[in-house]
Amino acid sequence: MTALPLCQSIQAGDSTDAIDYCKLTYEDRFLRRKVLKTASGLEFLVDLEGATHLNDGDAFQLEDGRKIAITAAPEELIEVTGADLLRFAWHVGNRHTPCQVETARLLIARDHVIEAMLRQLGAVLTKVNEPFLPEGGAYGHGRTFGHDHGHSHAHEAGHSHSHDHGHKHDHAHSHD
Repeated sequence: MTALPLCQSIQAGDSTDAIDYCKLTYEDRFLRRKVLKTASGLEFLVDLEGATHLNDGDAFQLEDGRKIAITAAPEELIEVTGADLLRFAWHVGNRHTPCQVETARLLIARDHVIEAMLRQLGAVLTKVNEPFLPEGGAYGHGRTFGHDHGHSHAHEAGHSHSHDHGHKHDHAHSHD
């Protein structure tokens, strides 16, 4: 068995002089340890200290000094447009859904529940296939769910409860 080239560090925003590239989806750009294959077929092992968000334009730094560029791969998304785009963005964000925010549209991953909500609000939804580059979290992390704080909902009856939104962390904010 031949040992694979090893990557234990990421060069943020520096894919200059890269010898090759890997196209990775949004989900694939969040990793800690995985064997990847470049566009030309080179396999290498990524073994980072912790789970890391990778951005389009970053590079894997191999132990021998070679760089492999990270490129956002096209993926199936929903384009959200309509006259009330700011309101749609608020509702998407309130549900902690990763969202690429542009002047005339939003891009989100396909999710029938979020899509139904947006249609009910009057959004125009179009299926597209393109790279997904959502906004990072408000706390300086690469992912919108990359922060930890307790989650409490106050209700009219005066009680509150904590819950998980299904994306493997607990956090808190009030819904007033």
